[in-house]
Amino acid sequence: MCHFKIIKLDLFHQTIQLMKNILFYALLLFAVHFSYAQSPDWITYYEKSDSTETPRYEETIEYCKKLAEGSEWIEYTTFGASPQNRDLPLLILDKSGNFEPSAVHDGDNVIILVEACIHPGEPDGKDAGLMLLRDLAIKKEKPDILDNLTLLFIPILNVDGHERFGPYNRINQNGPKEMGWRTNAQNLNLNRDFLKADAPEIQHWLRLFNKWMPDFFIDIHTTDGADYQYPLTYAMEVFGNMEENLSEWQKETYLKKLKTDMRATGHPIFPYVSLKEWHNPESGIVAWLGEPRLSQGYTAIRNRPGLLVETHMLKDYKTRVSATYELLKHTFKILDKEKDQLKQLVRNADKKTASDDFREKQFPVDFENTSDSTMIDFEGIEYSVKESELTGAKWFQYGNKPVTFEVPYFNEIIPAQKVTLPEYYIIPPEWTEVIKRIKLHGIETHKIHKEIELNDVTTYKFSNVQWSTEPFEGRHRIQNFEMDTLNKTRKFPKGSVVIDMNQNTAKVIAHILEPVAPDSYLKWGFFNAIFEQKEYAEMYVMEKKAREMLDTSEQIREEFERKKKEDKEFTNNPWAMLNWFYKKTPYWDEKKNVYPVGKITEQESVKVLQEYL
Repeated sequence: MCHFKIIKLDLFHQTIQLMKNILFYALLLFAVHFSYAQSPDWITYYEKSDSTETPRYEETIEYCKKLAEGSEWIEYTTFGASPQNRDLPLLILDKSGNFEPSAVHDGDNVIILVEACIHPGEPDGKDAGLMLLRDLAIKKEKPDILDNLTLLFIPILNVDGHERFGPYNRINQNGPKEMGWRTNAQNLNLNRDFLKADAPEIQHWLRLFNKWMPDFFIDIHTTDGADYQYPLTYAMEVFGNMEENLSEWQKETYLKKLKTDMRATGHPIFPYVSLKEWHNPESGIVAWLGEPRLSQGYTAIRNRPGLLVETHMLKDYKTRVSATYELLKHTFKILDKEKDQLKQLVRNADKKTASDDFREKQFPVDFENTSDSTMIDFEGIEYSVKESELTGAKWFQYGNKPVTFEVPYFNEIIPAQKVTLPEYYIIPPEWTEVIKRIKLHGIETHKIHKEIELNDVTTYKFSNVQWSTEPFEGRHRIQNFEMDTLNKTRKFPKGSVVIDMNQNTAKVIAHILEPVAPDSYLKWGFFNAIFEQKEYAEMYVMEKKAREMLDTSEQIREEFERKKKEDKEFTNNPWAMLNWFYKKTPYWDEKKNVYPVGKITEQESVKVLQEYL
C-alpha cells in the first residue's frame, strides 16, 4: 500500500514538472515572438529614413515577403507582370489563413482591395499600408478589427513607373526625397485605363478583381491644387451613378463615421477639392462623378463602393502617410462592424442590375452639375492675389494662417445623357479587340454557331464626327458626333458574340457599347475604321454621272446649290463636290459610318436569337 502511494507521488511530481516545462517553453515562444515582432528588422524603410523616403521596388518586395514569412495571416503572391517584366505584387491578409477567393467566398468575410502607387510619384499608400499590415499581423495590435475582413493589398500597381525613380518627378509635392513617375513604361496613365484596358497592368488588375470580387475598394493618391488645412481629401460615388441604397450607406454610415474618427485622431478630412475657379477657394467647390476610366468610377459601375484617397501635396510626407494609415485603420474598423450590411447591399445591387426591371428603365451614362449650391465651411489657408508681371495672370500666394471660409458647394448632379438598354447586344466576330476587352471585364458572352438574320435590329449612323487633334492616353478620341438611330434587318455571321443584359455587369456593358457614354469604346477609337472611305470614284466618271443626277432630280439640284452656298470650302474643292454625288449612288458603301454593334429588343428577334444560342 505504501509502495503504491510512492508511485502516485512520483507521477504527480513528473506531471508538475511537465507542466512547468510546457509553461516555460510557451513563455519562451511568446518572448521570442514578441521580440521578433519588436525587432528593428520590422522597421520599414520609410521609418528608418525618419519618414522622409520611400523604398524602391526591390526593397518593397523584400519587406512584403518578410511580412508573409513572419505571419501565418499573410501570404505574398503576384498577379501578373508589367511591360518591363516586373512582377505585380499582392499581399493577402486573412486571420483564418484563407488565401484563395473560393475559400473566402465560402465564408462571410468582407473583401477589401487596397491599391497604392498607381501613380508612383504618390507613394503614401504603400508606406502606410506596409506599416499597418505589420502592426496588425506581426505586432498583433488590435487584431480584432480583422475578424470579419480579408484584405488584398497592392503596394505598387505601376511597378515600371515606380522605378523611373528620382527627386524631380513631382514639382508640386512636399516629399518624399525621391519617388517614381506618374505613367507606366508605355506612358499610359493607369488611372485613365480601367474601362478601355489598354495597359497590361490594368488587364491583370481586372482579372484579379473578377477573381476576388471585392466588396470595398480603396485607391490611394496625392493631389495637386489649392492649399488648405486638411491633410487628406476623398471622393466617393454618392451622386447618382450607384444603386440608391449603396449610395445612402456610403454617405450616412461609412463617411459619417470615418469623418468623426479621422477628426478625433487629428486628421480631418474633406471631399475632393475641385475649385470652380482654378486656385480660388472662395469661388466654390464643385462635386463630380468619376467616369469609368477612373478607378472608383469603374468600381461604381461594378456595384462596389470605391474610395479615392488624395493626401494633400503641400503637407510633409510624414503627415500624409500618417493620415493614410489612420484612414485605412478606421476604415477596417468600420467595415468589420458593417460586414453584414455591406455584403447584403452589394448582393442586392448585383441582383437588381441583372434584373429585367433595371433594363426596362433608361440608364444614365453621363452627368452634369447644376448651378445650385449650398454654403459650407472650408478650412483653408490665408492667401493673397496679385497680377503677375511675368504672365499677366492672377498669382495666388498662400501664407501660413489657417482660415475658415464659407464657400458654395456645387453638389447637385443630374443625368445629362440616358440610353435605352436592349435585351441583347450583338457584335460581329471581326471586332476581336472589342470582344477581348469585354471578356476582360468579366462579362458573359455567347457565340452564335451559324449565320443569322434578324429584323428590327437597332443601331446608329454617325455624321459630323470630330476627333481630338492630339492623342490622349495613346488614342485619338472622338470628341463630337451626331447620331441617328436605325432599325433595320441585318445579317450576323457565324461566331458573332451575343451579350445578355441580365447580368450584374450590365452597367459596364452599357458604358462600353453605348456610343454616347463618356468612355464608350466608340469614343476611345476602337471603331475608327468604320469612318474611313475605302472605295472612290474617278473624277472623269463622276462628272458624267453628276450631270445625269442633276438633270433627273430637282431635289438633288436644290441640295447641291444649297451646299455650295453654305460651305465655301466645299465649293472650292472639286473632288469633294464629285464625292458628294458619289455618296448618292448605289455604289456608295452602306456600312460607312454605321455602328457594327446591334441592339436586340423586339421580341420576335429576341426569340429567333435565343434559338441560335
